[in-house]
Amino acid sequence: MTLKAYKVLIALLFSVSIYAQNPVNGVVVFSETQKPIANVQVYEKASGIVAETNTAGQFQFETAKDEMILVFFSFEYETQEITINTAEAKKLKIELQDLTTKLSEVEITARKEKVFEMQRLNDVEETAIYAGKKTEVILVDQSMANLASNNARQIFSQVAGLNIYQNDDAGLQLNVGGRGLDPNRTANFNTRQNGYDISADVLGYPESYYTPASEGIAEIQVVRGAASLQYGTQFGGLINFKMKEANPNKPIEVITRNTLGSFGLYTNFTSLSGTKDKWSYYTYFNYKKGDGFRPNSEFESKNIFAQIGYQFNDKTSLTGDITYMDYLAQQAGGLTDDMFEDDPYQSNRARNWFDVDWFLYNLKLAHEFSENTNFTFNFFGLQASRKALGFRTNRVNQVDPGGERDLIIGDFSNFGFESRLLSKYKVLDKDATFLIGTKFYKANNFQEQGPGSDGIGPDFEMATDDYPYYANQSQFDLPNLNVSVFGENIFYLNDQFSVTPGFRFEYIKTQSDGYYKNFNLDGAGNVIFEETVEEDQNFERAFVLLGLGLSYKPNTNFELYGNISQNYRSVTFSDINITNPAFTINPDITDESGFTADMGLRGTYRRFLSYDLGLFGLFYDNRIGFAQKQLPDGRIVAERGNIGDAVMYGVESLFDFNLKAIIGLNNNFKLNYFVNTSFIASEYTHSDQSGVEGNQVEFVPDVNLKTGLRGGYKNLLGSIQYTYMGSQFTDATNSVTPGISGVIGEIPSYDVLDISLSYSYKRFKLETGINNLLDNSYFTRRATGYPGPGIIPSAPRNWYATLEIKF
Repeated sequence: MTLKAYKVLIALLFSVSIYAQNPVNGVVVFSETQKPIANVQVYEKASGIVAETNTAGQFQFETAKDEMILVFFSFEYETQEITINTAEAKKLKIELQDLTTKLSEVEITARKEKVFEMQRLNDVEETAIYAGKKTEVILVDQSMANLASNNARQIFSQVAGLNIYQNDDAGLQLNVGGRGLDPNRTANFNTRQNGYDISADVLGYPESYYTPASEGIAEIQVVRGAASLQYGTQFGGLINFKMKEANPNKPIEVITRNTLGSFGLYTNFTSLSGTKDKWSYYTYFNYKKGDGFRPNSEFESKNIFAQIGYQFNDKTSLTGDITYMDYLAQQAGGLTDDMFEDDPYQSNRARNWFDVDWFLYNLKLAHEFSENTNFTFNFFGLQASRKALGFRTNRVNQVDPGGERDLIIGDFSNFGFESRLLSKYKVLDKDATFLIGTKFYKANNFQEQGPGSDGIGPDFEMATDDYPYYANQSQFDLPNLNVSVFGENIFYLNDQFSVTPGFRFEYIKTQSDGYYKNFNLDGAGNVIFEETVEEDQNFERAFVLLGLGLSYKPNTNFELYGNISQNYRSVTFSDINITNPAFTINPDITDESGFTADMGLRGTYRRFLSYDLGLFGLFYDNRIGFAQKQLPDGRIVAERGNIGDAVMYGVESLFDFNLKAIIGLNNNFKLNYFVNTSFIASEYTHSDQSGVEGNQVEFVPDVNLKTGLRGGYKNLLGSIQYTYMGSQFTDATNSVTPGISGVIGEIPSYDVLDISLSYSYKRFKLETGINNLLDNSYFTRRATGYPGPGIIPSAPRNWYATLEIKF
């Protein structure tokens, strides 16, 4: 991006005329219980939506009008319409009646649909600040995606610029990147559920082996790199899965969904929820089983989530979450490019297995000290393990000869707490909002690598006694300690313009205590050299990250925003302590740092259009990646290490057109067309590695397009979505010619077409669809380890059908 372009956008940000506006605020509650109601849309009858209530039932907006007619709309409550004098509209209290006594179930279903599927976070949500940040909120219930299989390509279709691995037909793991970030297990985002961490180790191993069932998610909140100040230092930002909550109007509600699909797919999702007096609960069980679309790729998964809440009074609540997931998957292994061309769905690995056991817990206390001051405290923890077993070699096309397998076991045990205090106050008669928070996080992880059994099935016991001289033997204790303090403050310079500075102080202590073994054998298999290398490393660092956000809102339907925030990502212990035949590790590998900048405009035009158009820049120092390296003996290997400094910049946009309003269709119809595009350029600006400087950055497709049409008549809805992704490199040397491992090489461009249908009748809902309708053969991933190494194909044409029953 040129300096001239930045100057033009900055000029736009400060040159719009300012005029006086009246603030309007209040709270929406349920008339029978006086409990706050979240996600109530507030419409002005003349212009459309102006606000939405947060989790405390609060709403606020500003207007230049003296009088307005407001409509308060929610799926579960009766719509209410009021006329207000905006000069006096402060601390309004709106009481909504139970809708179920007014309308039939068919009418309720029709009212559920919102105009636009994508929403944005308010400046303030409970004890978090999002002013000036690029935020996106996916309303999962409004999606026509294949929820039973967690189809991320469809679910995240309106989030601009995301790069998604598509190799798991059951959606057991989420692999999301973007802006040049490796999508592998969403490791470059801070992933959370209801606001608390769910990855294996936030700093030492930030990979997410657990993904919530989409059928139990209310919304997915995405905050880009500026989330580094409040949520963690990752370059990608935040992905937060906000789970569904208890039905506030019934003591018990049951929803069950059963799905059948291609390749032996069967899933069941059954939820239970309700509210009684001050108690509320929501829980679900999700079961998945299938044969997979390749040989040797069967899987079985069980997932339980439960939340129970107690409302002490209007100001204080306590909620507890527990999550358990266990899945076992056979892994068909990776392919070379020649193998993929010959048969993209073949497999020559029958003894590779992967097992995950995940237990999460969280206790949240929320307290309102006053109308302007809120406090939240989360105590969370994880007890989990992941086990990978199989025959691995850098010659992917080699047939498994039998014998011992490689076994890697990771045990993760961590806990922490995060407390936040948010207060609204005045500075020189102008509104301001202050946030201060702290996080303590302690992890005790264990990593072991060694010989597995010579059998076929999933035997995850070390076979060291049978194979004492197995080459890849190591064992490490990997404790981490992280303490952080963070803060942000919104300063409203006038009624339209706000400035939000922020900071985050981080103290990180990473330790590694263990050993690895070296063996040399002669031609007869006798040991001629044996060595045990002890390691005891202690790496401490402390630093401060800074950021600044700007927001200009001349009215409630238009905003110019911009932000810049520093980022940081520490080296993971898998980078250092895992032996992989597909690549080597540079012993001098170290942490990454840099910053992210966003600038754009977003809003709605009446009820016709929702839009978000922005520019971004992501600037890396010491970026970690792969490069081809020639060894002294002439061999060329892939090496993982700090490649150099890099920059990624581009344009991201989302336009969602409400064709129903544009064409003038009646309320029996719903019709929207969206187009989501991302155009990115990238370059390594400096590198000590030969043949890298000036190259493109990995995982950066120049074109990323998702577009689709969704709509229907009354209770019959349908959607069609097209995805196109440009080609991308997987290593810093921009290798096009693949290696024998399939790990390095280009990922060619691909396109995918998906269609979906649904029909609702009273308590029943039927969903069906076909993914990859054109049956294209493509891949999105070259795996460096499990489930490869090598090319991991994406699924061919497949169908699904879901029956939902609500009691």
